[in-house]
Amino acid sequence: MMSIQIWATDAGLAYICLGGFVVAFSMVSVFTRNLLYLNEVVLSTAFGVIVGPYVAGVFDPRSWMKNADIITLEVTRIVLAITLFSIGVELPRSYTIDRAKCLLLIIVPTMIVGWLIVGGLIKALFPMLNFLSCLTIASCLTPTDPIMCAAIVGSEFAKVYIPVHLRQLILAESALNDGLAYLFLSFSIYMAVDGPSKTDIGSWVLIGGLYQIILGLLIGAMTGFIFSRLMKFSHKKGLVDRESYVIQYLATAIFIAGFVGTIGSDDLLAAFAAGSTISWDGHYNSHLEGDLLPSVINMVLKCSYFIYVGAWIPFESFNVPSLGISTWRLVTLCACLLVLRRIPIIMMLYKWIPEISTWKEALFTGHFGARISWV
Repeated sequence: MMSIQIWATDAGLAYICLGGFVVAFSMVSVFTRNLLYLNEVVLSTAFGVIVGPYVAGVFDPRSWMKNADIITLEVTRIVLAITLFSIGVELPRSYTIDRAKCLLLIIVPTMIVGWLIVGGLIKALFPMLNFLSCLTIASCLTPTDPIMCAAIVGSEFAKVYIPVHLRQLILAESALNDGLAYLFLSFSIYMAVDGPSKTDIGSWVLIGGLYQIILGLLIGAMTGFIFSRLMKFSHKKGLVDRESYVIQYLATAIFIAGFVGTIGSDDLLAAFAAGSTISWDGHYNSHLEGDLLPSVINMVLKCSYFIYVGAWIPFESFNVPSLGISTWRLVTLCACLLVLRRIPIIMMLYKWIPEISTWKEALFTGHFGARISWV
């Protein structure tokens, strides 16, 4: 009973912090976004660190229960699924098919080269780890983060100064490579655990490629298509109102994440595929046009999630002498990632990518490697 009371008190304090932050941010959002160039992701993470156990100690998510890591993982899955679904909905009709060649050209080489570069950097900075372990970690650092991408690219500043075709490309890339990163993760794990045998490579192709990626995409696309047809039928019969389209916005993303995750396929790619197909003919988007509620929901979700992440970050793990982990090595790794992970390969490839027309756009796209990898 005492533990329940302690948890309830901590949860109440967390709600106070969340509500207070959202109220304060909404009052000065134009100033912070357009003059300080800071969005809700950066500010809410910093606020979470301040109110977390290492500074003010207002609440500590890790003390709530024994399975805090599992809960963090599930919260992250839901927030990512909703974000990826929203990206799929907001992109132009049939964008992924029309720009398939362009997306493949920017995603595949960038991820492969970035994966190897990051693995090499980790090996150089943490020599106690073997290279396959470094590649496993690198697979989590290689893709861009769709939550941060959506927050930055969707800002009013970005809409004024960044061409629309570049914003759409960055959003689509972040949505796709976040799910495709599982291929690199599963490959690294297979090689680290069992070694490079034909059986293990075949299992990786079958499970990692076909079952995880392809099946997840197919289920997401089919679900989005079916839900779109059902909503059109309901609208034609007068059974659905405008508010129900917003409900579908959340419910479909959660349904996809739960269903595809339960069968063990890639729920992130499935959520993006569902968002892309549910808005394929423009019917779904037309009923959300001008409705600010999805944007409000996304902002509150981002603020909630990143305040939680800021308070959850295990700063004590930044120094682990037995693994050669120290703060200066992590800072050095972060700086090297910003410079070397994406910029060189994008600068070499941009002339073959129609959506990137100048070296300045290529530099921006390469630098835009926003990534959060706490979980």
